Amino acid sequence: MPRNPGARRGGPVTLLSVGHACVDVYQGTVAALVPFFVAERGWGYAAASGVVLAASLLSSVVQPSFGALTDRWALPWLLPVSTLAAGAGIALSGVCGSYRLTLAAVALSGIGVAAYHPEAARVARVAGRGGHTAMGWFSLGGNLGFATAPLLVWAVVAVDGLRGSPLLAVPAVAGAVASGVALRGTRRVAAETAGGSARVADGRDDWGSFARLSGAVVCRSVVFLGLSTFISLYVRQRTGGGAVAGTAALFVLYLGGAVGTVAGGRLAARFRRVTVVRWAYALTVPAVAGVVLVPGPALYVFVALTSAGLYVPFSLHVTLGQDYLPRRMGTASGVTLGLTVSVGGIASPVLGAVADATSLRTALVPLIALPVIGWLLLRTLREPEPPRAAEGPATTARSGTATAR
Repeated sequence: MPRNPGARRGGPVTLLSVGHACVDVYQGTVAALVPFFVAERGWGYAAASGVVLAASLLSSVVQPSFGALTDRWALPWLLPVSTLAAGAGIALSGVCGSYRLTLAAVALSGIGVAAYHPEAARVARVAGRGGHTAMGWFSLGGNLGFATAPLLVWAVVAVDGLRGSPLLAVPAVAGAVASGVALRGTRRVAAETAGGSARVADGRDDWGSFARLSGAVVCRSVVFLGLSTFISLYVRQRTGGGAVAGTAALFVLYLGGAVGTVAGGRLAARFRRVTVVRWAYALTVPAVAGVVLVPGPALYVFVALTSAGLYVPFSLHVTLGQDYLPRRMGTASGVTLGLTVSVGGIASPVLGAVADATSLRTALVPLIALPVIGWLLLRTLREPEPPRAAEGPATTARSGTATAR
């Protein structure tokens, strides 16, 4: 019997969090590269936001498919392979000679991100033995990856231009290694679980509640990706600052995810998850309004508040979705972590077209209303029952093979 069982559980979760950070760097780098594409290649807002769409669209289409696959079979090899694919696409995006090749490169990265999340989310929950805290730490890693992306892009691209983008593949290599080591530790946790009791899917799938939750996440996604795509350019306009001012705003938007995710997990330990999520969406409404309407340096305060409001419910979306669909946890993870998040990228070209025709500020105004719609969808949701504990050879065998293969 280990003297500190919690440490043994924490090892795989920590490494999975590191791997998640390395993957989600590549979701953040797409938006961080937009100002450089505009500056070096002379693209308009619509063309630049099309890059975000390319990274999001294929991810939106294929992520539920990967989720369905992980409901049927364990695919642990997807974690390192998809991480490398995500990094390869971004590394190539800056050196591609045409707009179409750039779109293809970021699409490859989007597929890598899509393939990673469903299996990784399920493995993270098993590694944490079903606890919401473990999912919080896993999500925290992804949020830190997002936060690091603007600084990483600025450090690489600001020095050598877009031709330095191959250096952006370095996190992918580190993430693949971390994921491989984490999977070994997860097999040990699965073996320990098989020797005692396991938390298994034992309940009815509540598709109605899951659909309303997914609709709310779509609203959150459009706000987040819309701001991610244009906040750097918008802050430059509103404050009169240069590239550093824009990069700082994007960094604040992403860094708030670290605070928000930790706060969300702690609040969920005291209150119902659904209650915490509703209040987060309510907070986001005035925060986004401040970003769009308040001039000068005070804008950064509202960027931070918006980040907190968008990220507090992030990991709670995942566990709520898994508990609404206890028999299809891979599908639930694929939708809440991928499809609904990526769908927000589809709105970016629309915002870009409006900005080209009017102004960037006018294009961002509709984002204020979306958290209200999300709150209305969440208003009637009930707190789902967590999966019940079960014991026995059939149950434990199922739990072990679901993660150790």
